[in-house]
Amino acid sequence: MRPELLITFLLCFTMWLCDLFLWPDLRGMLLFIFAVLLLVVYFLHKKDPPNFPPGPPALPVLGNVFSIESKQPHIYLTKLADVYGNVFCICLGRHKTVFVSGWKMVKEALVTQADSFVDRPYSPMVTRIYSGNSAGLFFSNGRVWRRQRRFAMTTLRTFGLAKSSVEQSICDESQHLQEAMEEEEGEPFDPVPLLNNAVANIICQIVFGRRFDYNDHNFQSMLKNLTEMAYLEGSIWALLYDAFPALMKHLPGPHNGIFSSARSLEASIRREIERHKLELDPSNPRDYIDNFLIEEKHNRNSEEGFDEGNLALCCLDLFLAGSETTSKTLQWGLIYLIQNPHIQGRRACLGEGLARTELFLFFVSLLQRFNFSTLDGVELSTEGITGATRTPFPFKIYAKSR
Repeated sequence: MRPELLITFLLCFTMWLCDLFLWPDLRGMLLFIFAVLLLVVYFLHKKDPPNFPPGPPALPVLGNVFSIESKQPHIYLTKLADVYGNVFCICLGRHKTVFVSGWKMVKEALVTQADSFVDRPYSPMVTRIYSGNSAGLFFSNGRVWRRQRRFAMTTLRTFGLAKSSVEQSICDESQHLQEAMEEEEGEPFDPVPLLNNAVANIICQIVFGRRFDYNDHNFQSMLKNLTEMAYLEGSIWALLYDAFPALMKHLPGPHNGIFSSARSLEASIRREIERHKLELDPSNPRDYIDNFLIEEKHNRNSEEGFDEGNLALCCLDLFLAGSETTSKTLQWGLIYLIQNPHIQGRRACLGEGLARTELFLFFVSLLQRFNFSTLDGVELSTEGITGATRTPFPFKIYAKSR
């Protein structure tokens, strides 16, 4: 049935019901008609194109948001993949989102069909943080994304992936990490803050041109905001904000922490940019910020994203990517090493590029210095907390010198 015929039929049916039940007033009748029209529009809009991925039934307007387990959303999504296949769809509010599950299908989408998946979809949360979809490295699109990605890769190769220099930086930072662990004097301690400090300092040297003391107040504030932001971006609160932005932006709740943390991180980065502007020597760039400021002078009128606002957002993206994922991998690595003590000392190369070098050198240096264990009678959990990354539950370890 064509849409206009369906609407006409429902209106006639509604008027017939009103006459049948002698509707008491005009206002009530109009409200009823309006509700019917909303349902009509919803079901017409709901119609999927041919070959659209299947998915679970969804509530009008709300979609599947409240079906998702807030603490373990990946469990819900994994169950959907078991039912509907490795490509399926759910509704987040009024918007349909397609999920790809399983490494073969993910590789097909992100590697084999990379050109088809290169752009980022609209996200109200990202738009609010990045002031649209044409800023930063990870959520920009089109010409800006291509130019900024190419520039960042070139700079990382210069300052971060030159093998001898980066390995020396990681070895030096590992020494600071070992000294901090030795200060625990054999007592049980939470390793997460120390691992965060060490990993973040590697990307800080590439982006900011310097490392921070582990007790530096501004450094710790940045790491706190980073952790908070990464957790909330992958939480149910971020899904709710993207599903109902007009409502959520006026409501109190944890989702507001995403934006306050992003603002605080951006403010800290802008202070670093101002310091670089005062000390800049175009003939001797020291890091990513210096290179960006030099490039900005040559591309001031271009539309390739070379302005200070975008510099702050690109640094934010590099700081997030360069700290959060590697630190979490080290945390999980410690848990598995403690659960399998017979493999400590063995060397394994994980990940790719800079992350692979960091993981390898940090692990090797720590295992050469310490034997790791946990408290007697405590079994470390391999479950975790889902955010933008998967985080282990809080745990404490012993680091005993060999």
